[in-house]
Amino acid sequence: MASAGLDVFDKTLQTTNIWLDEIMADLGPDRQVAWHALGAVLRTLRDRVPLDLAAHLGAQLPLLVRGLYYDQWQPAGQPERARTLDEFLGRVGDGLRGIRPVNARDAAQAVFRTLTCHLDPGQTRKVIDALPEEVRALWRGTLVANDAATAPARRAG
Repeated sequence: MASAGLDVFDKTLQTTNIWLDEIMADLGPDRQVAWHALGAVLRTLRDRVPLDLAAHLGAQLPLLVRGLYYDQWQPAGQPERARTLDEFLGRVGDGLRGIRPVNARDAAQAVFRTLTCHLDPGQTRKVIDALPEEVRALWRGTLVANDAATAPARRAG
């Protein structure tokens, strides 16, 4: 049964809720917090990668999440030149203002895990490779954790 009456809306709402559920599994059962974390991390990524890569990343997002990603985007002067993990997490933290306290590192890792599960692996690698080394290491750490968590299921299957 279609709730919005248009398949494209129903699909994006369903997919967005799946993504938020995954983020909530890491950050706690608050959909508003998950939405803010998703937006804060995506916009920080968007502003840190080359313009063409930012556009390719945006094209892979569900329609509803794509709106969150492009909200208030000003592509002139991109990418920003911040090079450290602290600068990256500081920007994520800025996007988390106005909600209950959430650790910016935890938010970044939760969103990185979700993106890794749902985006094209080749595109994900390109985004990771475009980030400063410390941020790449943080994202790659979530990949190792994902692999370790799913290895027993893969062996059993």
